[in-house]
Amino acid sequence: MSSPETLRIHLIRHGETAWSLSGQYTGRTDIPLSPHGKEAARALGERLRGISFAHVLTSPLIRARQTCALAGLEEAFVVNQDLVEWDHGDFEGHTSAEVHAAHADWNLFVDGAPGGESPEQIAARADHLIAQLRQMRGNVAIFTHSHMGRVLAARWIGLPVVHAQSFLLKTASLSILCFQHDHRDQPAIELWNSV
Repeated sequence: MSSPETLRIHLIRHGETAWSLSGQYTGRTDIPLSPHGKEAARALGERLRGISFAHVLTSPLIRARQTCALAGLEEAFVVNQDLVEWDHGDFEGHTSAEVHAAHADWNLFVDGAPGGESPEQIAARADHLIAQLRQMRGNVAIFTHSHMGRVLAARWIGLPVVHAQSFLLKTASLSILCFQHDHRDQPAIELWNSV
């Protein structure tokens, strides 16, 4: 059993949107949850019920804020700009198949997004957020996005951004970042991509 002082980060990806369903890259485009996404966010709230959160942080984008609100944490949230999704630049709104038809060898986690963020930029943003989180105690809920959540997990355990491509995140999923045996020099992932 963890002490109330132990940091446990409940990393939550927003619920389904029309673009997450179609497979379109959704970085900064501010689109709301689909009806199914809203239903999944409410169900996520049932999973979180009974957990006392010391802090609740959310991306400013509506899909994350709606997920937070429908999960029952609207009263407690603080918007954190570092939680916003990777800026997909010129590839925003395109599907992976469309992008790869024109750029067969492109990999977001290696090459970044033309006209958007590089791996170095998103790593710096994740590291800045991790520094803030490490100052907190107790249960922390963060509502974010697929690529940002994956990068955050990789950087939490000290991996380069390229390794984030191996951490898949479903919509309305719950993951938990913590420390092994509560040792703050041993960051760990306790739960990943649970729906």
